[in-house]
Amino acid sequence: MRWLRRNLVVIAGVLTLAFLILPNIVVLIFSFNRPKGRFNYAWQEFSTDAWKDPCGVADLCGSLSLSLQIAIWSTIGATVLGTMIAFALARYRFRARGAVSSLIFLPMAMPEVVMAASLLTLFLNMGAQLGFWTILIAHIMFCLSFVVTAVKARVLSMDPRLEEAAKDLYASPLQTFLRVTLPIAAPGIAAGALLAFALSFDDFIITNFNAGSTVTFPMYVWGSAQRGTPVQINVIGTAMFAVAVICVLAGMLIGNRRRKQAL
Repeated sequence: MRWLRRNLVVIAGVLTLAFLILPNIVVLIFSFNRPKGRFNYAWQEFSTDAWKDPCGVADLCGSLSLSLQIAIWSTIGATVLGTMIAFALARYRFRARGAVSSLIFLPMAMPEVVMAASLLTLFLNMGAQLGFWTILIAHIMFCLSFVVTAVKARVLSMDPRLEEAAKDLYASPLQTFLRVTLPIAAPGIAAGALLAFALSFDDFIITNFNAGSTVTFPMYVWGSAQRGTPVQINVIGTAMFAVAVICVLAGMLIGNRRRKQAL
């Protein structure tokens, strides 16, 4: 019992991590399955056919490419706008600052279906044709508040004396921003950008309302589940998970190396 009390937190953490990773392991296993029939829900036979031809299903890679394009552009838009808004809210005082801050964080509090329906109403009243651009605008609006939250937290934790020291050394405002402020705020900006990319790529509800006839990868997966899930979906899901794990491990290794060099 004494050992259990000492290691209870570690055990709980390991069990939680295993619970979170278990669906990814199932997806990995069934990416090597050769199903009999339409549905890939029961193990039949080991096969690497799906890995040899991940685009073997019609429109699968097209929807994946479209989702990646929307995610990249919405990440750029939300990161640029969110960073400027975060600096404005953290560094400057102006009228209705509290109201603006509340409006910015409102998308995080409201259900996605409410925001999706509101954006659809806006686009229809404007006479906009639903498709790539309406999805992109909707994703930027949705991801904006998450970027502002991440960047604002970083900006508020910055030591203003570093910028004052740069000014004392005759640095111009632009030099101070590029050489002092921006490098310090970069981790928060990067975190907001990664969060925006993940939210945009994975979104289904807002996309489904504002897509029209355009089909993104989450919508393709949802539609395929009604007719029979192809093995290639598991292949792409496994590849995406592997890329995410590699990026996280690379970030950890780079961070550890920099800390060792600093010591």
